[in-house]
Amino acid sequence: MAVTELITRRRFTVDEYHRMAETGILHEDDRVELIEGEIVEMSPIGRRHQACVDRLTHWLVPALQGRAIVRVQGSVKLSDISAPQPDVLLLRPRQDFYATADPGPDDVVLAIEVADTSLRYDQGIKVPLYARHGIPEVWVVDLAEERILVYRNPDPGMGYRAVEVLGRGDRLAPRAFPDLELAVDELLA
Repeated sequence: MAVTELITRRRFTVDEYHRMAETGILHEDDRVELIEGEIVEMSPIGRRHQACVDRLTHWLVPALQGRAIVRVQGSVKLSDISAPQPDVLLLRPRQDFYATADPGPDDVVLAIEVADTSLRYDQGIKVPLYARHGIPEVWVVDLAEERILVYRNPDPGMGYRAVEVLGRGDRLAPRAFPDLELAVDELLA
């Protein structure tokens, strides 16, 4: 006879998640994010991943001075139960740099995920989550396949209506900043 065990999951809110960090339950070195009320452990950051994030930062910060806030590996509050941590966020400028309130979906211009070992998670969980909350543009830098997946035109019920795959030899720019063009080769190095 099989034993059926009922498992009850306890979902957390973003406020509870932040309190866990404030009280020391979650430590600053913990690589976790809150996705649909569940605390999810993120993949470790390897050298290739970190180098790509550093290249993005090196390119974006001076180019967007005064036009956007570049947030590296910080969170965005998509809802009361989701606060993912993309590798790079371009946020609308705010005088207080979001010191008094978390950025929300309306504040995000572009979210960038760098995938060395996390491609399935980024494509299957995070990209649809971003679409449901109206993030206008998402890039997934796929280091293994040396390509960048560009998602645009979110539809909360359908995902992103436009998906472009760019490889070596191609160029790209954030839709919000078309003057900021970059060769994919420079990003992948």
